[in-house]
Amino acid sequence: MNAEALARTRATGELHLWSRSRGELWHKGGTSGNTQAVRAIRYDCDADALLALVDPAGPACHTGERTCFFRGDLNAAPAEVLPALERIIAERSEALAATLIPGSGAEGPAATSYTALLLADPPLIGAKVREEAEEVARAALQETDERVAEEAADVLYHLAVLLRSRGLSLTDAERALDARRR
Repeated sequence: MNAEALARTRATGELHLWSRSRGELWHKGGTSGNTQAVRAIRYDCDADALLALVDPAGPACHTGERTCFFRGDLNAAPAEVLPALERIIAERSEALAATLIPGSGAEGPAATSYTALLLADPPLIGAKVREEAEEVARAALQETDERVAEEAADVLYHLAVLLRSRGLSLTDAERALDARRR
């Protein structure tokens, strides 16, 4: 990214880059539609590198991969796990919505998954969040750290489904937490 790309990114709120190979400014996703809405730009300690935190509208890589960094160690980094979970929940939600359209032919595991079952029954989601929260609290009193982590994972999953059912995301909860720090 050069100064012009940074200025354009700030002006539009979408990622713009400088292509050294083409020698031109380009709007990421301008052709494909897979734009990247910039949520934050971070500088390193000596201000010679930028990190753009984005919400992608689709795959970031021209290969169709979610990211250009798909080679090498493919174990998910901890920071990637919850966004990946939210993407799966979104797919299940979309599959469920498609089943509600007569003649859509939307069937299969995504539309009939446990996640889809929860999304189709909002009171059940709330009951499951309550149940899982009680289980993690009970585990904290009398079970191993491994069990506490497992029960906490159940809470996070059900909470992510609940948020999706309300048109929210974990990012919305993160923003609420961040606002409390100020």
